[in-house]
Amino acid sequence: MPNAPKWYRSLYWRIGLGLFAFLALMLAAQGGLFLWMTDRIAGAMPAPTPRRLAVLVASDIGAALSADGSLELEEYLHEQYQQALQTFVVIMRDGRVLSNHDDLSADLVEAVRTEVEFMDLPRGPRFGGRWRESFSQPPGSDAQRPLPDAGPPLPDTGRPLPDAGRPDAGRPVPDAARLAAGAALRQGRRRGEFAQVIVNGLPAGRVVVLPGGPSFSRVLRRFGPTLALVATGILGVGMTLIAFVVFGPARRRLREVQTATEALGAGRLDVRVPEHGGDEVAALARSFNQMATELTERAQALATSDAARRQLLADVSHELMTPLTAMRGYIETLSMSELRLDPDTRTRYLEIVTEETHRLERIIGDLLDLARLEGGGTEMRRDSVEVSALFGRVAARHERESRERSIRLTGQVAPGATTIVGDRDRLEQALQNLAANALRHTPDGGAITLSSTRAADGLHLVVRDTGPGIPPEHLDLIFDRFYKADASRRAAGGSGLGLSIVKAIVERHGGRIAARNEGGAVFEIVLPDRPDA
Repeated sequence: MPNAPKWYRSLYWRIGLGLFAFLALMLAAQGGLFLWMTDRIAGAMPAPTPRRLAVLVASDIGAALSADGSLELEEYLHEQYQQALQTFVVIMRDGRVLSNHDDLSADLVEAVRTEVEFMDLPRGPRFGGRWRESFSQPPGSDAQRPLPDAGPPLPDTGRPLPDAGRPDAGRPVPDAARLAAGAALRQGRRRGEFAQVIVNGLPAGRVVVLPGGPSFSRVLRRFGPTLALVATGILGVGMTLIAFVVFGPARRRLREVQTATEALGAGRLDVRVPEHGGDEVAALARSFNQMATELTERAQALATSDAARRQLLADVSHELMTPLTAMRGYIETLSMSELRLDPDTRTRYLEIVTEETHRLERIIGDLLDLARLEGGGTEMRRDSVEVSALFGRVAARHERESRERSIRLTGQVAPGATTIVGDRDRLEQALQNLAANALRHTPDGGAITLSSTRAADGLHLVVRDTGPGIPPEHLDLIFDRFYKADASRRAAGGSGLGLSIVKAIVERHGGRIAARNEGGAVFEIVLPDRPDA
């Protein structure tokens, strides 16, 4: 792809780099949020493990109740432990079931109660009664000893335990519904951690830290709004940075291209787009400017061509109207029956009409000839032509006029420049036109020289006269149709098409022609040794 930007200047590379930076920012922000949440969650856990938490809460509640027997325990728990993410349940001897969070379901609370009571069922003669009854045992008794971990749940028989010589023989086991709730609590997870609440040396309750850690919904409620706010801010900052740093400059420059395109479509050919930068937008701007320059050149060429066409029509009309007007005037005069003309006058008028007719015929013939030459409608023959023969025919054609005006017309053929490949008739026509033009502008007693030399670029045919030359400001225009450096020379009989026809013939042979002044006018034709078809 021409003018492709270097890879490190590519707009796509900038977009990719911007997205990479955005992702890095997001990852860094997520890492920071994770560390922040971890710290906050750790700060919301009064103890590092559930067992330590159960012991800590049980000790704290026992100390508080020992200091103030009328303490509102529920209010105390909410005040001291509501910010703790881990959920625990306090089951008191008087039947109260309290928790540090209010979002526990009744089934879960009942399951915890069932689990605790079921674990405290007597397993042998050493333990007497259910755990509530052990509250009344004095300190130091078996009931004060740490309760053993609960074993596998007993089968739900729905009947009193059989008499095994234990004090609680005949006490009913928990019913099936409560056992099922406890089993559901234990299913798929380890048991919660337990610790006794000791008030004034006596067991007053149990603290049960629920298994499974803090619930996701509680963490979400606690930190969700903050996380949403921070995430929205990060997204907003990242999108703003990408919009302004990556897409903003590209959008502005594309807008410049769009504005310039609209202006160019409206006819402003001078509009251009800044080409700063090395990415795809800059390449687009360069392509647009190149297109605008080419369109401007074509528009100027079309304008010039249109002006030339209009001038050609005007010139053709003028050249055709001049003989037609003269012919019409003399014919009308000759047709007046009331006008008596002597024979000599009538003969002179008829000769003028005849001359103007021939002039009109030459103009039309030259126009048709020039159109065929420039349009490629005339086939050029490729013959070996003797240069001396061409010069001889030109001299013979103008011999009478040159002798009458004492103008010397000579030809000079250098060695090695004796032949040329081309169309004999068209080459003779070109030389005849140049010689006729030289005769019109050479004063009496002057000289016209036809010469032929060979150089590295081809055969040079030169027509030189001793006239006044061509004004320098007209040298570049004399090959245009109907162009005449001196309007008064129209009376000399020229149509203004002769030099245009010469140029067309030379170019059809693949050559070139130029004019200059060297003691008079000099026309030089350069024909290649292998002319184009």
